[in-house]
Amino acid sequence: MDGSPQPPGVIEPVKKHGAPSTGSTGNPNSRLGRTSSPHSQGRVMEQPASSPSFVGIDVSKDRLDVHVRPSGQVLAVTRDGKGLEQLTGELRLLAPALIVLEATGGFEITVAAALASACLPLAVVNPRQIRDFGRATGRLAKTDALDAQIIALFAERIRPEPRPIADADSQTLAEFIARRRQVVEMIGMETNRFRQARHPRVQRTIKAMLNTLEAQLAELDREIDETVRGSPVWRAADDLLTSVPGVGDVTSRTLIADLPELGKLDRRRIAALVGVAPVNRDSGQMRGRRTIAGGRADVRNALYMATLSATRWNPIIRQHYKALVERGRPKKVALVACMRRLLGILNAIIRTKAPWQGA
Repeated sequence: MDGSPQPPGVIEPVKKHGAPSTGSTGNPNSRLGRTSSPHSQGRVMEQPASSPSFVGIDVSKDRLDVHVRPSGQVLAVTRDGKGLEQLTGELRLLAPALIVLEATGGFEITVAAALASACLPLAVVNPRQIRDFGRATGRLAKTDALDAQIIALFAERIRPEPRPIADADSQTLAEFIARRRQVVEMIGMETNRFRQARHPRVQRTIKAMLNTLEAQLAELDREIDETVRGSPVWRAADDLLTSVPGVGDVTSRTLIADLPELGKLDRRRIAALVGVAPVNRDSGQMRGRRTIAGGRADVRNALYMATLSATRWNPIIRQHYKALVERGRPKKVALVACMRRLLGILNAIIRTKAPWQGA
């Protein structure tokens, strides 16, 4: 069957005795042989003849595990300059249709930058999507090699859209914004502890920490302001966004750093991206309550605070909020609708590059 080679010209397979190959499909319980690692054998990945290749990369602190579909090739390199150079060189030869890796708390940034500089098609996806996909396929075991295999399968089946990687300046601004957010959270926690403390010495230590955090916050605000005002593109976007009543510096710079798609998508897609678009909960004759889900929480939090201010000072948002409440909508539902309306306004302003004109 698949033992001895067949003579030329034979159309129908002829049964012959002989040891079946490792990859024989005659027995459904037979074990498929594993494709040997090109890294361990000292070989480079080779471009398959016909079908496109999809690459999944599992990123850890010190190592990158790579899996290629449909060939099943595997590779493991260190997450340093030498390993990244080897990885990009072999992926250039492979010329994959898509490379996917997870956003793993910052470890993926250098990897994504190296792959993007090599002009390789890359998508950095939310780990939750990979995790849910893996559960849907029934994969319960977890190792770095298995994770890379699931990511490659996700790339082949789902095919997320490749997105350009943020440049160094954008990454720097995003880090400043994220650090500012962390410092604000720590100030809130220390303030709560100060209110609960009773002993004067404990209060003094908390007060000293608060003074340090507030000094860091002021320094971060200066750094963010200099970074934004130092870029003509960001400065123009900042002026456009802050021209809308209710939108301040924090909201504007959060949108610039964490929502680069603003002005490039339509209002429905940008609302879904942020996570302020209502999601249906229907089944049969039952019509469930629409709720928001997913999206970018940091952008949504900043937009929430801006909307609270806009319901007082922005005439369009104030009227929209008032009309929804008068129609019997709960206040939080009305506020989310106003968030969506404000985001649509900001999206249109960045797209048209026209400042706020008022009602």
